[in-house]
Amino acid sequence: MPADDRSTPHHSPFDELVTQTPRSRVAQLHANRERLITAPTPLERLDRLRDALGGGPRIWIKRDDLTGFALGGNKARKLEYLVAQARQEGADTLITVGAAQSNHARQTAAAAAKAGLGSTLVVRVPQGASVEYRTSGNVLLDRLFGAELVLVDETDADPHPERATADQVAARLREEGRRPFLIPSGGSTAIGALGYVNAYAELAQQAADARVEFSQIVVASGSGGTQAGILAGRALLAGASPGIRGVAVAPGAAELAEDIAVLTRDTLALFGEAATVDVELDPDHVGEAYGALTDDGVEALDLFARTEGILLDPVYTAKAAAALLASIRSGAIDADADVLFWHTGGTPALFAHATALTERSTR
Repeated sequence: MPADDRSTPHHSPFDELVTQTPRSRVAQLHANRERLITAPTPLERLDRLRDALGGGPRIWIKRDDLTGFALGGNKARKLEYLVAQARQEGADTLITVGAAQSNHARQTAAAAAKAGLGSTLVVRVPQGASVEYRTSGNVLLDRLFGAELVLVDETDADPHPERATADQVAARLREEGRRPFLIPSGGSTAIGALGYVNAYAELAQQAADARVEFSQIVVASGSGGTQAGILAGRALLAGASPGIRGVAVAPGAAELAEDIAVLTRDTLALFGEAATVDVELDPDHVGEAYGALTDDGVEALDLFARTEGILLDPVYTAKAAAALLASIRSGAIDADADVLFWHTGGTPALFAHATALTERSTR
């Protein structure tokens, strides 16, 4: 059943897109979405950060770290629609996968708790992970939200053991008489991407109210659903600009770009639309691996914190911010432009990397 009146209401220009197809599946999912977030999230200018860089383009930030649910983050926008889909399919348990410190897993557990559903998180633990990584940050929150945690260790032979394990867990739950609904990593499906079609429409209204035109949006891209939703939102609002620049946070950027293009097309198809999709994905700030700290990421993390009081996370947003700072410093972005950094959240992961961050920040 849909969320009750105690859920936080929010409205965006996305509603106008939905009214154009009142009998569509999108309209049904939108009407019955699980009300999780507080929106619109703030749009702010980062003038102290700009000053610290010695000038350059005007830097803005979209604060989806302040979505207000389960310590914030972008995944809650997707989960509003994914929980609605799970309800439509009669599910009683959400299953999802990711890394042990997955922000998506944390928000899935919280969304399940709020919706009165069970949750099972099948998450991988990297080789050599510390006790800190295995128990703090998002893992601690997963347990507080009541999730069943299934931790599986990465190996050289199988860097993603969570995928096969999730299928086994789903089979076990069905044998127990449960009705599981499997959400892929990051909630990156066409239904999940609706959350960022909605978010792009929200941003477009904010930008119009502020009388600002962004030349570029910079956003971290892991499983691709956020970037795909933003691209679909831009297409649906008949815009060719701003440029949407994803920043890859894991190896395999070429394959991810292809996945984002397909996912964008699938999302547009929900609205009966089709469009050519050009995906810009920066592969240069990944570092050694997914989740590995980078020097320029830590520098960006420190700079945002010390100039603006804004916390990034080392896995996603710090790497995307490093890409933005590199472009500004190199002069690749026009000095008279307005550029937007889309903060996708992830703050709890800071605590799982506390020792390494402390060592790097105090060098």
